[in-house]
Amino acid sequence: MTKLLIVESPAKSKTISKYLGSDYVVESSIGHIRDIPKSNSKKVNAVDIENNFKPNYETIKGKEKVIATLKREATKADEVLLAMDPDREGEAIAWHIAEVLKMPKAQRVVFNEITEEAVQEAIKNPREIDQKLRRAQEARRILDRLFGYGLSGLIWKKLRYGLSAGRVQSPALRIIMERERLIRAFIPENFWVITADLKTKIGNILTLTCSEEPKDEKRVANILKIGKKEKWTVSEIKETETKRSPRAPFITSTLQQTASSRLGFSPSQTMMFAQKLYEAGYITYMRTDSITLSANAQKQAHSVISKEYGKEYLSPRVFKSKSKNAQEAHEAIRPSNLSVVTAGKTPEQNKLYTLIRQRTLASQMSDAKLLKTKIITRIGKRAKKDFKLTSGQSDDFPYFFINGSRLLFDGWLKVDPLARGEDIEVPEIKKGDALDLLEMKTEAKETQPPTRYSEASLIKELEKRGLGRPSTYATITKTLYNRAYIEKINKALHPTDTGDIVSSFLEDHFTNYISDDFTAKMEDELDDIANGDDTYENLLNNFYKPFIKTMKEKESIEKISNLGPADEKYKCPKCKAKMVIKLGKTGKFISCEKFPDCDGALTIDGEEMAGPQETGEKCPDCGEKKDGKLVIREGRFGKFISCSNYPKCKYIKNDPEEEKKKMTGVKCPDCGKGEMMERNGRFGIFYSCSNYPKCKNAIKAKPTGKLCPMCSKLMMEGTKTIPERCSDKTCPNHRPDRLKPV
Repeated sequence: MTKLLIVESPAKSKTISKYLGSDYVVESSIGHIRDIPKSNSKKVNAVDIENNFKPNYETIKGKEKVIATLKREATKADEVLLAMDPDREGEAIAWHIAEVLKMPKAQRVVFNEITEEAVQEAIKNPREIDQKLRRAQEARRILDRLFGYGLSGLIWKKLRYGLSAGRVQSPALRIIMERERLIRAFIPENFWVITADLKTKIGNILTLTCSEEPKDEKRVANILKIGKKEKWTVSEIKETETKRSPRAPFITSTLQQTASSRLGFSPSQTMMFAQKLYEAGYITYMRTDSITLSANAQKQAHSVISKEYGKEYLSPRVFKSKSKNAQEAHEAIRPSNLSVVTAGKTPEQNKLYTLIRQRTLASQMSDAKLLKTKIITRIGKRAKKDFKLTSGQSDDFPYFFINGSRLLFDGWLKVDPLARGEDIEVPEIKKGDALDLLEMKTEAKETQPPTRYSEASLIKELEKRGLGRPSTYATITKTLYNRAYIEKINKALHPTDTGDIVSSFLEDHFTNYISDDFTAKMEDELDDIANGDDTYENLLNNFYKPFIKTMKEKESIEKISNLGPADEKYKCPKCKAKMVIKLGKTGKFISCEKFPDCDGALTIDGEEMAGPQETGEKCPDCGEKKDGKLVIREGRFGKFISCSNYPKCKYIKNDPEEEKKKMTGVKCPDCGKGEMMERNGRFGIFYSCSNYPKCKNAIKAKPTGKLCPMCSKLMMEGTKTIPERCSDKTCPNHRPDRLKPV
């Protein structure tokens, strides 16, 4: 009896094949196979609104061969099992495959981890496709389509072509902009921080901080004068024994936050590395909002802790989610086998695995015990007076203090020492001890505005407000980057000019639709469909009717052709007329108010904007037929060369000077004519032939100039352990550390 098991990814199919016998054929759909069309056509609407919002699906371009393979294998099989991921999207993919294969009774199997035990158990207990989950995912897809296309179309008309809005991305952008406006409105105040370096009897040097932060230079001078003249004494020591309990195991949001702050991974990188670990069977499913650990996982953790750290470190715990929507039937993100210490094919995957393992073990370990100590010093006669920690200052002289702690028992910090932070270890000292002043220092500072969001803190804020779900956090920030609405500077998220203007427009005209209440309510209603408490049609009807009414009302908004007058000091470089601020593809710029009669323009900083400059060359694509000429233009990523007939002719050539800098000096082995050069892509830097697109040879790492002795492909830079490797992943020399010695 032959059985066909269909999964989403080829990597997952390879792992699962190891656990099944010869009766099973494992194939991959490589993700989604159908979707609604990108745009409506004369023949068909992507969503048939009049017919209860019926989506009209079409095969995704390039998936024809995949579908043909699945159909061929399905006709041979006695039973078809659909083993997509255990979430709404996985349920939707399973339903699409069943529809395309015309097998409505195809069985669904679900596992939370790709281990032999979990896979075998799932196959023993198949079920039907959960139509409630599938409809919830379908409702999300249609809702996002109606919302995004509706608002984006209006933004194109009223602001600029090519801009977009989204049901969750726009509220996220609004949150970033609200913080940015607070920063802009912030007025800093000056203050001074005063510290004193003091020496104890046994020679320890302590740096204590003044309890007062004076805002007046005379006050600073007075404190320094008294402090340098009088004798210092320890007037109070307050010691408190405290406990630090471990945190719950990771869910999607906390994994993304911790990986960002500890490892510097973006949310999308974290999910990509986690996906690879999951598909290889190293961790459980990584899109979850449950902090629950299975009984088997707890048993594993208790065994590892007792063996590696001792029974005194073991403290069994059960965590329950505070979120009302958390799916407790699911599990937290954890290693499939806690006895595996390192995992993953890359250093990044291994770092993430280690983080997950540490957090899982820590969640079942004893509290850490710390002795928190606060030392307060006074000077002269003031040292003898009674001192209360709540008092600010006495006799016009503030106290100086130092906070620190001593680790009495490390507990769960044994497995995760970085979680402790930078505590100061203070030496043992007694009340009444004299201290020798070595030096007093002052540092002028300003009060700081609220901090900008990082990727980690934005995800935390979205989760706190109920915006988005585990599967959407990574895509929210990625979409904002791709749309050039935000940029990351030293880990902080800054809105761009375009992001600022789009958010302001939406806040002015569509406040209700990008509010926290609306977005969070929609997420709850999608959950209601998944739980069977609401219907697909009801949710979309309740949303669409008032939404389309608002859209029609807003059609009367005047097109925003400029963003207000520019500073009067700026005059048009061509006709000396006044200028206005406008939004271009690369951000704000200053334009002549007489445009289009006068095309004078300046950058937002007042520098003259040079228009396209001819290079003297004809366009290789349309130079003969349409007299196309190559011109130098300024874009988001610097200068580039394109055809003067753009956008009708889309020929683009890099600036020759910039190209020279990116050339590696290594000849392309595929075409023999081009040279391998550095390029920037969606996933970072890569190297490809300068004759692209005629030659499409590309490799991930920098080429060394040597050819592989096994397959004659280029060798490229590797890692510390593997200095060089072949660029062809199918060649054994791609991982020479795995080659068996002859």
